[in-house]
Amino acid sequence: MTITQHELESRLWDAANALRGPVDPADFKTYVFPMLFWKWVSDTWAQEHDTAFDRYGDELDDEIEAEFHRFELPEGTRWSEVTEKVTNLGAEIAKTFQRIEKANPRSLAGVFGDASWGNQERIPESALLGLVRAFNKITLDPSTVSHDLLGAGYEYLLKNFADESGKKAGEFFTPREVVNLLVGILQPEPGESVYDPACGSGGMLVATINQLRESGKDHRTLRAYGQEINLTTASIARMNLFLHEIEDFDIKRGDTLRAPAFKATSGAVRQFDTVIANPPFSLTNWGADRWPSDPRAICGVPPAKNGDYAFVQHMVSSMKPGSGRVGVVMPHGVLFRGGAESNIRQGLIEKDLLEAVVGLPSNLFYSTPIPACLLIFRHQKPVERKEHVLFIDGSTRFVKGKKQNRMSEGDVSALIKAYQTGGAPDGDGGANVRLVPFEEIQQNAFDLNIGRYIKVSAEETADLGAALVAYADARQHRMDAEAVMFERLAAAGIDLSMFGVPSE
Repeated sequence: MTITQHELESRLWDAANALRGPVDPADFKTYVFPMLFWKWVSDTWAQEHDTAFDRYGDELDDEIEAEFHRFELPEGTRWSEVTEKVTNLGAEIAKTFQRIEKANPRSLAGVFGDASWGNQERIPESALLGLVRAFNKITLDPSTVSHDLLGAGYEYLLKNFADESGKKAGEFFTPREVVNLLVGILQPEPGESVYDPACGSGGMLVATINQLRESGKDHRTLRAYGQEINLTTASIARMNLFLHEIEDFDIKRGDTLRAPAFKATSGAVRQFDTVIANPPFSLTNWGADRWPSDPRAICGVPPAKNGDYAFVQHMVSSMKPGSGRVGVVMPHGVLFRGGAESNIRQGLIEKDLLEAVVGLPSNLFYSTPIPACLLIFRHQKPVERKEHVLFIDGSTRFVKGKKQNRMSEGDVSALIKAYQTGGAPDGDGGANVRLVPFEEIQQNAFDLNIGRYIKVSAEETADLGAALVAYADARQHRMDAEAVMFERLAAAGIDLSMFGVPSE
């Protein structure tokens, strides 16, 4: 008997709520997703066994049955065999996960993460038993819950966990309307490769697959790659892709800027058709000391205390010649900050790699209320866009919410259309989209502030987020000017201590 999406979501949320009280809501994902994945693997294994027995009956042996199973479950690791134990359940679950991972080294190694299942201070036995009882009410084999339904249920939990986690959610969850906007702009195609160097819970990769499915194209030939620094989040991403029936993927754990995991045989970073990401904004400790000799610094070394352009240059370096395109979420500061970032920005523009700048509404993201933007790069820009940059102001395209704003499907579709056509969406009067020639950008000292080139909504200009961006810009300009001044004063032999600058 199949169940509806509403029923599935309700039961999944009941399972999560079994942890409420003793477990911090920000940690729900650490425990709920591995249990959900194990229950799915176990229920699916049981259905596969029944299918094999129906076909072969008493002639069924281990060798024949192995052909029916996607994953191997050693004896004693099925859900029903383990969860009936009433003492030291957490420790038993930890052992079970280790056995399953060991039995499936190529596909499931490390997939369950590193939660402390046996630590009753983190997850008391009573909470764990409540989680088991809640999952016992759900059958998760494909005959009851389709992959589409289960994938949607997983996304439902991700969204709810993000709502519960507040600002911490920015580490693993990007609002899906932003994901859909990026995917809609980049348009991945069957047979291509897609790569997310800061993949979080895998939402960008899943969205690319889903877009191909929904458009009737063969999603099975798309190859997905991702790197994520957080172990728990990387595990969640892998489970997410499995539950969406995606098999041709490779998620690696590690620090993308210090140690990129995907390399070509030459030692350079591997290149992909589509590169898409929402990396952490303005990372302070990102490994700048290694970048003066890094080949990814194609236009210069970013500031030691701000890694935004390290991610940008890594992604641009990772796009294939010819077909390659990049879509990245960035804070507005990357459009106009001075110093090393100004030089990098100029280099990317002069190489004719930057195709579009899309301004987003404020308060969309969990991690910050300030508005962000999308930077779109393309190795081979269309003829009509060569030596131009397309500016799109999407700052008014949102529905106001209590805690966060959101973009409707209509908002997303309108901005995708604006990018594709280079003109204003219907009803916008042409004021919020403009294709700007390099000469004008050069005259503005390669400042990409959207308001310099198109009229931005007065309402949004007065927004707190925009005010914070303007403040950060002015502060950065002042700091840059002071640094130059002090350097010249010191060279002239003037004692800087009179200005409050400590001597080295």
